[in-house]
Amino acid sequence: MSTGADETDPKPVVSLAGVTKAFGAVRALRGARLDLYPGEAHALVGENGAGKSTLIKILAGLYRPDGGRIEIDGVPTAFADTAAAMNAGIAVIYQEPALFGDLTIAENLFIGRQPRVRFGLIDRPAMNRRAAALFDRLGVPMDPDRPAKGLSIADQQIVEIAKAISLDARVLVMDEPTAALSGVEVERLFSVVRALRDDGAAVLFISHRFEEVEALCQRVTVMRDGAHVSTDPMDEVTVDQLVRRMVGRELGAMFPKQDVEPGEVVLEVEGLSRAGICRDITFEVRAGEIVALAGLVGAGRSEVVQAVFGIEPRGAGRVRVAGRELPSGNPRAAMRAGVALVPEDRRQQGLLLDLSIMRNATLTRRGRLSRFGFLVGGAERRAAEKWTARLNTRYGRLTDAAGTLSGGNQQKIVLAKWLATGPRVLIVDEPTRGIDVATKAEVHRLLSSLAAEGVAVIMVSSELLEVLGMADRVLVMREGRIAGELDRSDATEEAVMLLATGRESVA
Repeated sequence: MSTGADETDPKPVVSLAGVTKAFGAVRALRGARLDLYPGEAHALVGENGAGKSTLIKILAGLYRPDGGRIEIDGVPTAFADTAAAMNAGIAVIYQEPALFGDLTIAENLFIGRQPRVRFGLIDRPAMNRRAAALFDRLGVPMDPDRPAKGLSIADQQIVEIAKAISLDARVLVMDEPTAALSGVEVERLFSVVRALRDDGAAVLFISHRFEEVEALCQRVTVMRDGAHVSTDPMDEVTVDQLVRRMVGRELGAMFPKQDVEPGEVVLEVEGLSRAGICRDITFEVRAGEIVALAGLVGAGRSEVVQAVFGIEPRGAGRVRVAGRELPSGNPRAAMRAGVALVPEDRRQQGLLLDLSIMRNATLTRRGRLSRFGFLVGGAERRAAEKWTARLNTRYGRLTDAAGTLSGGNQQKIVLAKWLATGPRVLIVDEPTRGIDVATKAEVHRLLSSLAAEGVAVIMVSSELLEVLGMADRVLVMREGRIAGELDRSDATEEAVMLLATGRESVA
């Protein structure tokens, strides 16, 4: 297997040196550097806010650097726009999918470069055939003629991956592409990426999952505070060393779970069902308890908590908070009863990206912060400052748009918005998806402290280590039903996966 950086091909496809970028008073990049070689997968790691996303957007032609040098095959280059970067052979898969919901999957794949017939008309059969061939290559059955609206995050990521592959890119940049994929889908993706790498593509892989970095990459670069910290062969550095370099300090316990004696039952779910989604879901959560919903992508976990909160109506069953039954399909009633839901997709469901950080952090308390129907600015600022400080949120100004924040800090704002309501039941759906190890530890510490204060916590997570490290009980879902329940002392990776897959033994 070629590692790229050997005597057979010592020249990088892409080289960045001394790259700087500032947004007002915020210096996002401070002399960043990176070399990408053909036939090599290169990991880029760092905390949220370390500058990784800014570096990627410069590679993609979205941003122009303030200083430094970019070279393609040794030739100094400046990308005027994204088209120039694509023409140079650079394809980027971003952390958050950006599909046009009203277009079909095939139209999203080939937008701006559709095959044509006479008179410039789009050749839809040819376009659909090409799309189908890409999904066959990925090993994922998907209807090219289906509208993109309604696709799960996992399917949206697969479409983005297929789009990048269709460009025959020499450089493939992947920003958290596996965050919402199941284990089977991740391995399928890695098989494709390895094939592209072995064919000579340079791969830049950004992930907060070190097991994926170790499985795929030959070299790893660490960034911190917008600057280059180190670049090493993957087999010459440990995960502990990488974490210390990323955060600039000892991280401490990743799963700081406090032992709490559960109190009275706060949430009761009985016989909850939704046609074609879930069947006969029954469980309860006590004060001070963290209960995890585990299972493979598509098992129905998110749909269950959405029905509990009232985003989607339930076809049958009851939900009670502190003994009082909640009406079906009524989020306002759930909020009044003290239920809060931190959704899986923070950008689409959790934030209003164009509004300020301050406004997002206080959206759930606007009534309490108003007088005679007018929002009191001083009260709003004080409330936002309180919760952003408690969550150690990094930002420039409270008046900055929420969309300017890194992924981890966006997640903190969503948490702040709901914690400000003083919930009795906190539902968190993939609370650490796409955020760095230091922020993960902060979120875990927060969830543990909330449970210690008597909050009943439901956590939906696809990360087994997170489930095992944080949950008092694990409810494993399979095909819309609860396949089994495991106490903390009995929960192991093997036990969870056996229930999630329905297999009798692990090969």
